[in-house]
Amino acid sequence: MQIGIIAGTGDIPKIIARDARDRGFKVITIALENLASPDLNRVSDEIKWINVGKLGELIDTLKKFDVKEAIMAGKVSKTLLYKSKLTPDIRAVKLLFSLKDKSDDSILNAITKELEKEGIHIIDTPTFSPHLLTPEGVLTDDPPTMDEWKDIEFGWRIAKEIGRLDIGQTVVVKGQAVMAVEAIEGTDEAILRGGKLSGEGAVVIKVSKPHQDMRLDVPVIGLDTIKSMVEAEARVIAVEAQRSMIVNRERLIKEAEESGISVVGISHEKIAKKISHAKH
Repeated sequence: MQIGIIAGTGDIPKIIARDARDRGFKVITIALENLASPDLNRVSDEIKWINVGKLGELIDTLKKFDVKEAIMAGKVSKTLLYKSKLTPDIRAVKLLFSLKDKSDDSILNAITKELEKEGIHIIDTPTFSPHLLTPEGVLTDDPPTMDEWKDIEFGWRIAKEIGRLDIGQTVVVKGQAVMAVEAIEGTDEAILRGGKLSGEGAVVIKVSKPHQDMRLDVPVIGLDTIKSMVEAEARVIAVEAQRSMIVNRERLIKEAEESGISVVGISHEKIAKKISHAKH
């Protein structure tokens, strides 16, 4: 019994590898060069370091080890498309030219279809490691104020809309005005940009897309997110419950509390209920 991990940046590939080994899987890791952590060498049964543009080599390696199921874990920034370090092979070039556009969904769905054509089924991280899912409710001791809940409600609608358009997953809000919208730069940079415009006290909202494929690009926050919040002097981060993931949750909550940051797992129903109670 074995599983493949296609590993980008961050801690999630290591967590998945450990979870898999604990459950008796043989872990075959495709570690993307200049992105994946060297720590993966210690938690993988087999590992191959591959340039992110070598789609053919990636597929051939998984087939060599007879991998039938794989997980895409960790971030691969789309900015690589515009940098010289990406050296696509023929299979990747053909894939890129076949795309209707270069949105996240278009790229990831096309890669998934290529893998599926070769008999490699992509499974989703939350199903494999459900302990990573964001629970609903206020996760820190200090809850948002009512004005901050209003910002969360406002930001939720904006974030869902930019998700529908496949622009990003995160917005930064203050006083029910949008300070920053995440695009290709990623969540942490959007938080920093929003913080510069808002001053202290911004509210960050991160959600899944309305059409979110839970195998691909599931929203994630981690310790780097909290560091960006501290630098931006932001006050609240609200992430969608059960449709996002928190990495190193206990430590993240501890560091957030020490920095005066509220962390909240939200759903549309939870926000509506909170605002409704306030009005009465």
